[in-house]
Amino acid sequence: QVRLVQSGGGLVQVGDSLRLSCAASVRAFSSRTMDWFRQAPGKQRELVAYISSTGSTYYIDSVKGRFTISRDNTKNTVDLQMNNLEPEDTAVYSCAAAFAGTTSTPEYWGQGTQVTVSS
Repeated sequence: QVRLVQSGGGLVQVGDSLRLSCAASVRAFSSRTMDWFRQAPGKQRELVAYISSTGSTYYIDSVKGRFTISRDNTKNTVDLQMNNLEPEDTAVYSCAAAFAGTTSTPEYWGQGTQVTVSS
């Protein structure tokens, strides 16, 4: 059974850090690009970061230098370390396993986790 189970998230203050984790039970995990998306209230979902099967990474401009995506192919996990959090980072964050051969077309989704940054 395919599952992406997320952990982490919660309520923090401006400038704090959080680490989101995603444990994936998907076929060919190590060959897939893994994504982190977020959706803030009233806004469209956006791709925050991805990490390819070779370890290449991508970040949206607003999180560059603050967020770090990493993966462990021995554990089938992907993490998002978020530092120096800002109120604008408040959103539901979801991990996703991309279709083979794509970078940000999700085939499978995690359950989503709320991140709230209070000022």
